[in-house]
Amino acid sequence: MALKGTLIWICSLAVLSLSATQHETSPHNKQPQLFERLNADLKIGTKTSVLSAMNQQVAVESGENLPATLTAQQSAALLLLVRNLADSLHKHQLKDCQGSEPKNCTEAEVPKNGGLACVTVANKRYCKPMCNYGYDFNFLRRSRLFEECSEQTGHKWVTQYVGGNKLAMCNEASSQISGAKSAYFPKDQDCLTTKSNSDLQNSTLEILTRELQSQGIQGDPQYHCLVCG
Repeated sequence: MALKGTLIWICSLAVLSLSATQHETSPHNKQPQLFERLNADLKIGTKTSVLSAMNQQVAVESGENLPATLTAQQSAALLLLVRNLADSLHKHQLKDCQGSEPKNCTEAEVPKNGGLACVTVANKRYCKPMCNYGYDFNFLRRSRLFEECSEQTGHKWVTQYVGGNKLAMCNEASSQISGAKSAYFPKDQDCLTTKSNSDLQNSTLEILTRELQSQGIQGDPQYHCLVCG
């Protein structure tokens, strides 16, 4: 799971806080105040801090601009907050497919190191497992583009695995040969990168819709979603 965006936010807050305090405090007492402000901002997730960072257009791509005087305990505390925030955000984005029709179909398990592109057509739920670059399916899926859950399947997912809602696994691999070309996210464009860009996400879901149509599945597509493992 990528933490780049969260780290950029923290680095941005650090830079902005330093800028805001450089005329207010001396070098000797600036650092404790900075840490407390960052700590508080991360705990409560203030919108003003995020908007301030965005408005300033601070582009921090690494930790090089973080204050060098952070103690080991302060660094650990910030890393813990980042981890907790990332875990919460990850769980939140997993809810994007909730409430889809048909209601009797349980949510499919999202593969780690990949994602699921899902859509409902004619009251049938279809989900397409996808792997990030550098990962491949452990079963051959070249002609198996998606899985189905509907009344016709007893509201259970059709899957290569016995029972449950696991549709696929993405294992580390040097080559990607088990699935169709469209079942892999491109290099430098993993599931979260795709989901963070509306154009990329829409393109991924449109490809799924076209693949369904190519299999003779016609109807108005509803409840589109992309979730990442």
